[in-house]
Amino acid sequence: MSQTKLTPMMQQYFSIKNQYKDCLLLYRLGDFYELFAEDAKVASKVLDITLTGRDAGLDERIPMCGVPHHAADSYIATLVKKGYKVAICEQVEDPKEAKGVVKREVVRVITPGTVIDQDILPHKANNYLAVLSWHQKTVGVASVDVSTGEFRVTEFSGSNGQQSLLTELERLRPAECLADPQLLEQRGIRDEIAKALGAAPAAYDSRAFHRDAAYRSLTQQFRVSSLMGFNLEDKPAAIKAAGALLSYLGETQMRSLSHISSVQYYLPDGFMAIDSSTRRNLELTETLRQGSFHGSLLWVLDDTQTAMGGRRLRQWVEMPLIDIEAIKSRQELVQALYEDTMLRATLRESLSQISDIERLCSKAVYGSANARELVLLRHSLQQLPAIYQVLKDSSSSPLRQVADQLDLLTDLTTLLEAALVDEPPISVREGGLIRPGYHAELDKLRELSIDGRRWVARLEQSERERTGIKSLKVGFNKVFGYYIEVTKANLDLVPENYHRKQTLANSERYITQELKEWESQILGAQERSVELEYELFVEVREKVSQAATRLLGTASVIAALDALCSLAQVAVDRNYVRPVLSPPGRIEIVGGRHPVVEAMLTGTRFVPNDVLLDRSHTQIMILTGPNMAGKSTYLRMVACIALLAQIGSFVPAESANIGLVDRIFTRVGASDDLGTGQSTFMVEMNEVMLALSQGTSRSLVIIDELGRGTSTYDGMALARAIAEYIHDHLGALTIFSTHYHELADLELSHHRVKNYRLEVLERGSDVIFLYKVARGRADKSYGIHVAKLAGLPRDVIHRAQAILEELETTQSFKQMDLGLLAEEAAATQEQESLGCSLTAAKRIVEELTALDLNRLTPLEAINLLAVWQALVNQE
Repeated sequence: MSQTKLTPMMQQYFSIKNQYKDCLLLYRLGDFYELFAEDAKVASKVLDITLTGRDAGLDERIPMCGVPHHAADSYIATLVKKGYKVAICEQVEDPKEAKGVVKREVVRVITPGTVIDQDILPHKANNYLAVLSWHQKTVGVASVDVSTGEFRVTEFSGSNGQQSLLTELERLRPAECLADPQLLEQRGIRDEIAKALGAAPAAYDSRAFHRDAAYRSLTQQFRVSSLMGFNLEDKPAAIKAAGALLSYLGETQMRSLSHISSVQYYLPDGFMAIDSSTRRNLELTETLRQGSFHGSLLWVLDDTQTAMGGRRLRQWVEMPLIDIEAIKSRQELVQALYEDTMLRATLRESLSQISDIERLCSKAVYGSANARELVLLRHSLQQLPAIYQVLKDSSSSPLRQVADQLDLLTDLTTLLEAALVDEPPISVREGGLIRPGYHAELDKLRELSIDGRRWVARLEQSERERTGIKSLKVGFNKVFGYYIEVTKANLDLVPENYHRKQTLANSERYITQELKEWESQILGAQERSVELEYELFVEVREKVSQAATRLLGTASVIAALDALCSLAQVAVDRNYVRPVLSPPGRIEIVGGRHPVVEAMLTGTRFVPNDVLLDRSHTQIMILTGPNMAGKSTYLRMVACIALLAQIGSFVPAESANIGLVDRIFTRVGASDDLGTGQSTFMVEMNEVMLALSQGTSRSLVIIDELGRGTSTYDGMALARAIAEYIHDHLGALTIFSTHYHELADLELSHHRVKNYRLEVLERGSDVIFLYKVARGRADKSYGIHVAKLAGLPRDVIHRAQAILEELETTQSFKQMDLGLLAEEAAATQEQESLGCSLTAAKRIVEELTALDLNRLTPLEAINLLAVWQALVNQE
């Protein structure tokens, strides 16, 4: 395209566009943002708006489409959600003073990771931009949520570094990820990162990753001479990642981001590590099948009143603590809120009045907050004194300490109360924003404008009387200003000092010298009043921006308080108890319940179960029982209760003593990973490999029916070998559910393996699942009974029963030899003396021996007797 043939305006457009080739350029033209050429074609399709054309000095019209500037946010949101970068190009000089084409510049680039609009962002989840660096086999990871000012950095290296990196990226789930070109050259790491993120990270300018440049970016942003205070001085990979991230923000946001006032270095091993498989299997923040929030663990816990509290609670669930004192400190606060109903209710009522201070603050820093948003901020700040007083008056020392952390920001509240009206318009350039009495000159201009309008109103009456024209009107429009309108029937009564201004079909419009002078005075006052209001509003918004660090500090306290109140309220509503925390190596739960399954049940009581795992006696629990009897629920219950305990929450149980775990590994369910072409068996092996390679004696391992993806003998052999390895080498507390009843033989040869089963009551051909875990092994699978419950046709069920009987008979003959015949004869003789089979008798004796009669309820006793009677009658 020949630039010389283009019109001056289009030359300007393409000159700017060439600087932002990877963006869709929204070019301000009057009241619209216009897109041209290829950008217009893309935008018209994505936004479903009409594609037109514009003369540009060429033989053909150039493609064009546009969106109104006042409604641009929703269109930009759509483009960003689709993954496009959007460059906003504004007029940067007054068109009245421009010579030639009005000067324009890009004032901001909006990318998926730099969105701040609350209408685009999820309210209770963060929106991260991540940057990855590479330094001598160490990966630095910096992440920022520009809508809240949260800025964090860490490093990964060593033998487990790559897996830990992937786990962290899967936790962050950044909306946008950039990487050092040197890192992208490490093919193995690059491919794994792309797999974890779902897309390869984009390469960013390598110069930004030079340590000196990165160091300089950080010290300039935080106005310090060194990074010692941030614990970064000796961490080059972290410095590179954080510095490059700031460089990218400076390049795209084009403003001083004062709300990013600090960077936090954190150690990933300072929190319980939760890999992506475990995150999905435990359904921490979304369900496994539908990906919905409803039905997740966070859904049960989240009764927060603010968006900030919701985000904080999500972080706690995704990053459980492993420091026992830190957990106890959080527990103390939950306990205090749990016990004081009135205090909790008062706090929650005040919290419900608080808007998203973090994101409102960010919009003020960006200069995009309107007056309504600052009024929301003002209303939020007005709740702080009441919250402070309630906390300060509490009998709980930890809550009084929270009060001391609150900056009440009374100076800012006073400013916003004095400056802004209660119900301002959305637009900040049309007046009506500033409260009377705030600024003397503005009050005078308003009074002058009001006096002028009053004079005009009196003028109409006086001119009617003076001229005798009863229908005379004084009017105003934006094109001609003020005028006197006279119908044509009364033109002969028009006085000489009236000067014709406009002719209409049935009337004439006139102006007088006096009216012209008043018009100049009125309009001048109105125009200056609107300009002054905007200037004053910008000053107020800038003062809010200058208080960003203080605002975000208070917002952080409010977020934590809201999350704590939520945990306390859920504990009250759902009858949770405070768990006892102890050193690693033991988990004891009495009357435990699965938090999500219990919350989802309607009209049915969840059947509680006990758990006892300890490294000395019951390191591995082998759990057998039929499908649908509750094995998977039991496994997940244990993991969820351990996790809840380590975020400082109360737990669904009668009592719980939780030895801290450093990681939770889960191998739950069986499904192919079609996205990566991995079979069920490969998925199983990958998840188990993670536990065996990275687990420790302080870990909790949950394995649900391993080996279903391969042959029976292969699966059984692998399951046994894995269980033995965990017992002999890893030492992790483990619950291993299985359909391989032969696995229960491990109890005979490995002293820290114990057998448990899900109780089943048989009544004739029917099976009743009791959902109770008991000591001992299951001896039947009840697969056909489960199929019957699932509603399979009768013909299928009857045929399956026949086949099963045939297979069992055939198998028994195949295995029968002289030794087996002798054993059977002995068993028959024993049966005659006992009145039942030897197997049944052994089972009854085992269960009787294991019973704790002091804790056995009458109902449980009756159920056990029914089970034993069924065993005897079956013979």
